Amino acid sequence: MSPDEPLPAEGDPPAAESGATAADAEPAPAASPADAASQGTASDALPPPASAPANGAAANGAPRREARCRYCGQRNRVPADWTPRAGVRCGRCRLPLDEQPHRKFPGLLPREYIHPLDSQALEALQLIPGIDPLLKKALEITGESYLRVMFTANGVKVSEKQCPDLHAKLEVACQSLGLRDLPELYLSVTNPLGGGGLGFNAFTSGVERPFIVLFTPLVERLDDIEVLAVIAHELGHIHCSHLLYKVAAELLFQLGSYALTRAPLPPGIPELLTWPIRSALLTWYQKAELSCDRAAQLVVQEPHVLTKLMMKLAGGALTSRLDHEEFIAQARAFDQRNESNFIDRFWTWQIAGGRTHPFPVWRVSEILKWTDSEDGYKKLMKPVALATTS
Repeated sequence: MSPDEPLPAEGDPPAAESGATAADAEPAPAASPADAASQGTASDALPPPASAPANGAAANGAPRREARCRYCGQRNRVPADWTPRAGVRCGRCRLPLDEQPHRKFPGLLPREYIHPLDSQALEALQLIPGIDPLLKKALEITGESYLRVMFTANGVKVSEKQCPDLHAKLEVACQSLGLRDLPELYLSVTNPLGGGGLGFNAFTSGVERPFIVLFTPLVERLDDIEVLAVIAHELGHIHCSHLLYKVAAELLFQLGSYALTRAPLPPGIPELLTWPIRSALLTWYQKAELSCDRAAQLVVQEPHVLTKLMMKLAGGALTSRLDHEEFIAQARAFDQRNESNFIDRFWTWQIAGGRTHPFPVWRVSEILKWTDSEDGYKKLMKPVALATTS
């Protein structure tokens, strides 16, 4: 059943049994998104009993009404006195149920939100003669097939029947960013590129056929809208055409110089991937993450989702003991020191140079500056910049 089809009548079989995705919403339980993903939408729905009256009332006589999910468009049955922000989630995508419009950007161009450090580093990288065809050839022979086999053989493929709420989140993020083709999405417990240990991250790869991997240890620590933000961040790499350089940079992290000189690569490619070019790739790689954080913000459209997500990445899952406002103040203070103190800025760049991702606190300071800017997020969210709402 599509989100636009009518809900089953109150006396019809429950949605989970009839194969429908439309269902009653329910208050959010304490279960993690990973638990919900394994159970499907039926775990989040409270279908009415067969004896329920057909006049829109619940079995106890309380009237019910329909509420359309702002994210996926699913029509949910809720109590007549239901109000948004009441801890109720959509029965399809499991995102917070709210009838406020959600903006979609079908004509969104990467240059409308890409981070200037990303675009500058990418321009410098593209000035290297012949880098695009040589990287494409290298990935064609080794990289893309290697990464695809590594991850697709090590996880569970998400679909409309397998972890359907994650599939619905993927659809929401693609529609929001104007991506027509859904990449493949996988769940994996371990990270084979990290030596087989538990993964606490997400991953996008593939140049010709992109795919995304969500590591379950990360998903288990996030709430549903934070999971949406992670998926949207990964889709940002696809929307910004990062993947050719991103996959090359990741292979450099994994292979290293010694392996590159002995890999079965065409003539010229080991020489191409010398330290200056490797440095340019890895420098750009970090900056690209800042653009994808902006893509995630355009999808979630809530003020503190990304900052709370970064707080979890920085401090772990002890959210009950962490103060979000203090973390925001820490990020703003970090930004002020970086702006005014050359030594701090120098060491920030030096230390970050050996990491695959920017520091979480730096990422928070950058997303705060963009969301506060009249020429950034606020400009894109103005009605004249919008094509559709749902």
